[in-house]
Amino acid sequence: MSAVVVIVGEGLLANFVCGELSSQYQVIRYTDLKEEIPDTTDLALVLHDAWHPSVHCEAEEVFQSADIPWLRGFVSLGEGVIGPLVRQGMPGCSQCADLRRLMAGIDRKEMRGLKQRLASHGGIPHDAWASRTGLLHMVHVIVAESQRVLQGERPHLEGRIFFINLKTLKSSRHFFLPNPLCTVCGQWPNHSSINVRISLQPIPKVSEDVYRSRSIDELKEVLVNDYLDDRTGILNQQMLDLSSLFADAGVNLPLFSGDVGTGGRTHSYEESEVTAILEGLERYSGLAPRGGKLPVIQDSFNNLSDQALHPVEVGVHTKEQYEQPGFPFREFDPNRTMDWVWGYSFLHERPILVPLWLPYYGLTNEAGFVFETSNGCSLGGSLEEAILHGILEVVERDSFLMTWYAKLPVPRLDPYSANDTELRLMVDRLKMVAGFDLYLFNTTMENEIPSVWALAKNRKQQGVNLICAAGAHLDPIRAAKSAIHELSSTMLMLDKKFDINREKAERMFHDPSLVRQMEDHSMLYSLPQAEEHLKFLLDENCPLQTFDEQFKRREGHTDLTEDIKKILQLFRRLNLDVIVVDQTRPEIGRNGLHCVKVLIPGMLPMTFGHHFTRLEGLDRVLRVPVELGYVKQPLTLEQLNPHPHPFP
Repeated sequence: MSAVVVIVGEGLLANFVCGELSSQYQVIRYTDLKEEIPDTTDLALVLHDAWHPSVHCEAEEVFQSADIPWLRGFVSLGEGVIGPLVRQGMPGCSQCADLRRLMAGIDRKEMRGLKQRLASHGGIPHDAWASRTGLLHMVHVIVAESQRVLQGERPHLEGRIFFINLKTLKSSRHFFLPNPLCTVCGQWPNHSSINVRISLQPIPKVSEDVYRSRSIDELKEVLVNDYLDDRTGILNQQMLDLSSLFADAGVNLPLFSGDVGTGGRTHSYEESEVTAILEGLERYSGLAPRGGKLPVIQDSFNNLSDQALHPVEVGVHTKEQYEQPGFPFREFDPNRTMDWVWGYSFLHERPILVPLWLPYYGLTNEAGFVFETSNGCSLGGSLEEAILHGILEVVERDSFLMTWYAKLPVPRLDPYSANDTELRLMVDRLKMVAGFDLYLFNTTMENEIPSVWALAKNRKQQGVNLICAAGAHLDPIRAAKSAIHELSSTMLMLDKKFDINREKAERMFHDPSLVRQMEDHSMLYSLPQAEEHLKFLLDENCPLQTFDEQFKRREGHTDLTEDIKKILQLFRRLNLDVIVVDQTRPEIGRNGLHCVKVLIPGMLPMTFGHHFTRLEGLDRVLRVPVELGYVKQPLTLEQLNPHPHPFP
């Protein structure tokens, strides 16, 4: 007995496919989905000469409930779209495909509006570019895929979409990731106080001196295949920076609010591309819990105080800041209802509630009380790896800001004393190619995690005067290299922009309140006259220190978790908590990747825009300089550096 194929739709595409399949299978033809679909149906095809989003939504409901596989084909703005093949109970439906297709497009806002209008008011019967030649090309693809399904062969369009340019007939097939928040096939994991408990497991390193659990070679293929696609990818563009000092690469994260560029900075374009993808996925995970499906608890701090982080412990704005006209945040009120999510406290070894907009910094929430960034967000090949590098980022920014606000005369390092060929060549390249001298400073704080401030000073007569960056790592040489890579990524860009932005930079120098964006911080310190704010660092009489003199040698081992445990012991001794919020989304968890936000209450949070400085509630900045021997008595708030920080 021949298979039963149901074809739903009107127009030439449906007619042509019906004619092709009728000779091989029993074909039942409907113009819409109002008719009852036979239980004996083996495959359903929904075919139109234009885009009918409402019909596809209806088809999902009808065929999913009847456990009938179905495939769609339609024409949209001169393009033939075929797929995906949808099966009941399998993630990755037509609605997921539409989301990825719209988000990856440069006209995503317009396409979303068009989809909404077509769904509400009905579509046009025939796309202007739906020519017979183009439609016959689509027919060939649809018939071939139908035959594979009906003959039990592996389909080509399960989790994939096929595009045909009806003007040129250029064709391509694209993988897309299911949307875990999809109302049709979404599968979002449970997130409660029970399953946020973290039990650190032994994690072998790639090698003793590589603080990663999975190699770049292992990750490259899956990262590119699953996430980077200009038509359906979570990340949709790749860019190689051929003007940078090193092999920098970038990818684009498309959002409805705009494009977010993320970068990778290494000595290999291939490795930089992988790093950029990882950073893009980190941003994707941390900007917001998309769709609001992440369980939250809504209550006041006073009602949750026995199980919640006190928000003031992470640093807040001053009363004067909150009272500024147009300031976008509200002063913390312990009686006001807020949204909370679960994290895990390593100090207290229990789940802890955290204000929602601390881990999900992209939220626009009228109840928000601070400006928050991606500081402490990290993605890794294991949960432990993500936690380690999240901690290191918090430490890096804290060490930089502690040095800045307390104006600490930290030791200057001799980069050549490290006896590291790669570091020496990086320093030489900055000098010979870019024309910048490099200054390295040991900004390690009381937590003993090696931290380095890198400052590049221009030797040329034109361009920016100086640029600052920072790095932190258990290996101080890696911390220095990381800081240099950060310098190089902005150096030539700032050099080019300086003349254009000089007047703005001079206005910011005289009025720090004009420092409003991330780039403003670097641009301000491009001015020669701004160098006076860094005199506490740039003391030419300060003797150079060697790496061996400044940093203790650490015992080597092959377990990443051992490194984390030692760090946690240090923080416990300092009575500093390490709180981890797991941001891992199913899209990245499918490949064994993990994303976290690390919060260390008491450490200085990185902010951009001088009006968003957060020091209230953070007395560590006043007492640590005494503990480290830089001053004889605790500082006062009035003694702290009043100028905008120079972090890029």
